[in-house]
Amino acid sequence: MKFTPLDFSKIRTYPVSERANKVATEAFAKPHRPGSSFQDFLRSLPDFLAVQDFRKTVAAVAAAIRNRRPVLLMMGAHSIKVGLNPVFVNAMRQGLLSAVAFNGAGAIHDFELCYQGETSEDVQRGLNDGSFGMVEETGREMNKALAEGVSRGLGAGRALGEAARGYENRAQSLLATGAELDMPVTVHIAIGTDIIHQHPSSNGAVLGESSYRDFQLFTSVVAQLEGGVVLNVGSAVIMPEVFLKALTIARNLGHRVEHFTTATFDMTRHYRPSENVQRRPTQLGGQGFYMVGHHEIMIPLLFAAVLEELNDSAHTP
Repeated sequence: MKFTPLDFSKIRTYPVSERANKVATEAFAKPHRPGSSFQDFLRSLPDFLAVQDFRKTVAAVAAAIRNRRPVLLMMGAHSIKVGLNPVFVNAMRQGLLSAVAFNGAGAIHDFELCYQGETSEDVQRGLNDGSFGMVEETGREMNKALAEGVSRGLGAGRALGEAARGYENRAQSLLATGAELDMPVTVHIAIGTDIIHQHPSSNGAVLGESSYRDFQLFTSVVAQLEGGVVLNVGSAVIMPEVFLKALTIARNLGHRVEHFTTATFDMTRHYRPSENVQRRPTQLGGQGFYMVGHHEIMIPLLFAAVLEELNDSAHTP
């Protein structure tokens, strides 16, 4: 085969004024001015990519609150371990959240913070000598609370929350705050994944019954999500799976749950949050976002931005 060089002189061009561009200086970041407000900082961010997703998420949360639609927080345990409980509790008290759901590990860290102000042991050290997760008080008190709650017809979150209200640090607890405010805080237990399941006081029937009741309560929140928002903070497996099943049940029972927003905040991308929170549930008319970043930075920014959005709209004629 022979190839003759092409004649580039015949290439057609067109004026730049006719070209659609994706980047304009109007969308660029503005340098921070010392002493300026947090609202000024938010407005100074570049209007690209993750910032656009962040702003859409903030707007969706604010709209849901104004329209009295649910804002559901699903989470793992890590965000508790990096000190975000005061942010979450404030969001609950300010009416920014309608319900909270987490895995068993989240309940353990929240409960331990409530009764002793500390949590998160050295796993390697405890694993080496067989003492990991064997601290007496956590297993005894949590299993006792769950058992007493089941006898009273309570789910895991409410049972633990009422017990947590008796401790000194209850103001820092999502469980205790939920019980105080009569707000759903549900715990979704996977038997064998939590340290309290290792204790002699653990009862499989109690774990199953209490978590099943919370699944039913969680599903009732999901059934009312039309126009609402789901925030998934740091749960890579449990909550995305629970959410997908709850959404299926809600739709199966005839509830219209189609137009809502989901947003996952995590330190890396995972399969289940991408599919079971961001993409699959929103195919009927919703919108889903995935923002990668450290919880201890992203979550305070999120709720601060929501408060600013609500305050700004309240003062807009």
